Amino acid sequence: MAFDRRSLGEGDPQFMKKAEIRKSYIFDKYAIIAPGRVARPHDNKKNKNNPNCPFCKNNLKAHKILKTITTKDGNKVTAIRNEFPVVSENNSKAYGEQEVIIESSRHTQQMADMDLEQITAILKMYISRSKIIAKNKKIKYISCFKNQGVSAGASLLHPHSQIFATNIITPDVKEELEALKKYTKHNKRCAYCDIIKEELQNNCLVFNDKNIIAFTPHASEYPYELWIFSQRHISSITELKLSELKSLAQVIKMACQKLKKLKLDFNYFLHDVINENKQHFYIKIEPRGGVWAGIELGSGIAIDQVDPEEAAKYYQKK
Repeated sequence: MAFDRRSLGEGDPQFMKKAEIRKSYIFDKYAIIAPGRVARPHDNKKNKNNPNCPFCKNNLKAHKILKTITTKDGNKVTAIRNEFPVVSENNSKAYGEQEVIIESSRHTQQMADMDLEQITAILKMYISRSKIIAKNKKIKYISCFKNQGVSAGASLLHPHSQIFATNIITPDVKEELEALKKYTKHNKRCAYCDIIKEELQNNCLVFNDKNIIAFTPHASEYPYELWIFSQRHISSITELKLSELKSLAQVIKMACQKLKKLKLDFNYFLHDVINENKQHFYIKIEPRGGVWAGIELGSGIAIDQVDPEEAAKYYQKK
């Protein structure tokens, strides 16, 4: 009998079933089976006033608040436990921690419309919570990420991002680390440090100051994809100085404003493999302007219809 998602409710055994990390039969790939996630709240993208929004201040008392940062204008960034996690500390089959970062007290304020202090406060929250989560000796990997818009996977309009931490290092991240280690062993330098030096001379450079560099990668998988790196070789967001955070906030705001003009939803994410100094801190912004179809899904080869050099020119425009 086919599984009917519409019939799923709190009394359904599937709702009560914990998530489980499962490995592929023969490939080094994982999937998290999380049937309980279907019950998480959703609101309409156009719904400007939702009294039932779980992230608005009148409803926050229902959540476990972990930390709050208040900006000078009274706006708040709040960290809470994710009520519908795919990993949790009481689940040996899908162990980890998952938190929601409520980025603003204002229901419809998107990142493109935030001031730099607010975005910096969000980054400070990532740092604060990542440091706390990393104290758990079972955690090997932390990712801070944002889904902006319906096509990027956001289920709620209220501005928010998430922190996902688990006791496994995902194959994609492991593969990247192995490539970095191999490059370093052969060249005695960090691959990303060399990429930064090269991109300083190329047409894809979007932003550059003493703290942060941003560019559109020459083999972009997504239209208007943007990579943001620290100029210093640091391995984690937790190592960023305040001046670097402010530069990073400036780039993120610029990118969000540009993507808003294009009406593009996007994801951004950063990796942090605990105690791994071979990694180089970065944030990747991946707009959702295209659809992965047969070639992409079947071969794993992305098709980007926007030339990275043209994307860079768009970001560079004042």
